[in-house]
Amino acid sequence: MRLTAGLTTLALVAGAAASGLAGAAAFNLPGATPALASRGAVHGTTAAAGDVVCTVDDPRAIELSGLVATPDGFVSIVDSQFDTDQVVIVYLDDQCRVVSTAGYPTTPRDPEDLAVAPDGAVWVADIGDNITATQRRQTIALWRIPPEGGPPVIHRLTYPDGPHDAEALLFAADGTPVVVTKELGDTSYVYQASGALEPDTAQGVPMSLVGEFHPVITGAPNDLGRLAEMMVTGATTSPDRTRVALRTYTTAYEWDVPDGDVAKAITTTPPRVTPLPDEPQGEAIAYTVDGQTLLTLSDVAGPAPIRRYPTPVAPAPATGGTGTPTAVGTVTAMTTATWLGYALAVAGVAVLVGALVWWLARRRTR
Repeated sequence: MRLTAGLTTLALVAGAAASGLAGAAAFNLPGATPALASRGAVHGTTAAAGDVVCTVDDPRAIELSGLVATPDGFVSIVDSQFDTDQVVIVYLDDQCRVVSTAGYPTTPRDPEDLAVAPDGAVWVADIGDNITATQRRQTIALWRIPPEGGPPVIHRLTYPDGPHDAEALLFAADGTPVVVTKELGDTSYVYQASGALEPDTAQGVPMSLVGEFHPVITGAPNDLGRLAEMMVTGATTSPDRTRVALRTYTTAYEWDVPDGDVAKAITTTPPRVTPLPDEPQGEAIAYTVDGQTLLTLSDVAGPAPIRRYPTPVAPAPATGGTGTPTAVGTVTAMTTATWLGYALAVAGVAVLVGALVWWLARRRTR
């Protein structure tokens, strides 16, 4: 839910800020050494806001996270809410008016993205797991929306190394799901299912870590600071499946996928980038039906515009460090500074969670 996500973001910012110079160096924040602060920065890019296609303004469609363009309009999903009946799949026309909504057969945990599989089916990525959650997830879930109609069908997956928060789902050409995590710091992890998905299984299909992705600093204006540039919040595949894109709160990244191996493209080839400035809580990205432009959407409670941007053209930095993908065989250990930043961020989380519990307790006693 937005309150939890907001607390998570604030906690991460608090932890990173408290870590001083060491944390700043680890996360490319102001105060880092000049070499680290500029490493991977995209210079000369134009941070122009996208054109507004239409605006979603309906109480049934708030805090949207995930987007798919269709010939008739759009599909999106409501992020987690206090009222679980509000967590629905939303179908919009080409003017962003709500045509219909659809629920889930059981309550999802934290839907965060939508992806289209090679067979054309749309999948809901129920993969969010905020670090402020009182209980972290043992499995994540992908819900297949049957093209012929009917309720979504759940398929569970497990990480090989414990819980991760994630908001980005893609499918390889052979139908294998690929999940890119949302992490603190400049490293996101790329996981791929190790076997075929199975419906309604409790234990889940294991995933394998196949590499890393390192976002860049574009300097795009945003309300969350530079830390927001490091967090992967959405993904999309072009209609012809020859390109994929990831986004953070501030930037879009695009790769060519000539052989259909999405994980290999992300973890071994440099992306093209474009800034997405001034998008509050920007968590959705999609290609238009013709594949010529990108669409974005923010996870906000009020009116939410769908914006259109040209596909990325600026190459990522050719130098190592931030912005350079990493294959699984070359995953590096976390530095002391990174661990320090994480520890202080966790301390920040504890403070914020304690404040939230205190506030809720006071409300209940009134």
